[in-house]
Amino acid sequence: MHQRAVRNLAKLDTTQARITRIFDAAAGGKNNFLVDKDMVRHFDQVTPALTTAARAVLQFLSRAVRHLAAAEGVDQFLIVGSGIPSGLPAGHRLHDIARRASAGPGPRVVYVESNPMVLTMAQATIEPFNDLVRVVDGDVREIDEMLRDHVVQTFLDWDRPLAVLLVSTHCLDDDECAHDAVKRLRHAAPSGSFLGLLHTTFDGIPPELLPAIRSMLAMTLPRLAIRTRDEVKALLDGLDLIEPGLVWVPQWRPAERDLSCPTERDLACRDEPRSSGNYCAVARIP
Repeated sequence: MHQRAVRNLAKLDTTQARITRIFDAAAGGKNNFLVDKDMVRHFDQVTPALTTAARAVLQFLSRAVRHLAAAEGVDQFLIVGSGIPSGLPAGHRLHDIARRASAGPGPRVVYVESNPMVLTMAQATIEPFNDLVRVVDGDVREIDEMLRDHVVQTFLDWDRPLAVLLVSTHCLDDDECAHDAVKRLRHAAPSGSFLGLLHTTFDGIPPELLPAIRSMLAMTLPRLAIRTRDEVKALLDGLDLIEPGLVWVPQWRPAERDLSCPTERDLACRDEPRSSGNYCAVARIP
């Protein structure tokens, strides 16, 4: 693990903003640099929604993990590209939520992340203190390599149902690659498993703001994947979506939030779900 952490630090670039760190900065986390915070400020000058949208995404992930552990009995989670969000307070991170909600002895959680800073911090602050959590260096764009990873294959029991949360769709700008990633995850997971999907969209952005946002993204995050609702729905074709289906992130089971968690007491983007800028869904894998 030490060698992996050193290798990840060698790849660390503090001069360019990265989407995972931008998201973390917007959500109030610590796994980011000044360049990422500056990017959040730039976006908020165009449309002051990024910070609120980041909170809405974190709240959805929390509710999804809680529901899958408590209501569906899931005790294994593969969370791909979560950024292992440091915007969640101590004791309310995704693996903490799974543990509290689970009726079993202790759910296992594998985080997959490609951002060097996130990896290094998680490997130093989570793995050594929790035997039921592992952090893996992987990229959904290299889906077969990710699934072959020794930790992914051995720490989780692939003969039993599990939940795969695909958060890193922002990097799947090629449609063929996106469909292939979802297909590979569906086929790898045992029957009765679940697939959660999060995806950024421009559907809710007022038309007068679109040119400025597109121009900013072209200069800063040129390969950020943006899809319409129909395009996101196509990624889920053939899957059985659990209620409420494919919706804006604040609309996914809002009543199931944890009111003891500071970040969930007020549901972000509740009055304007479209301002979250993200669709989500959780589906059963037949």
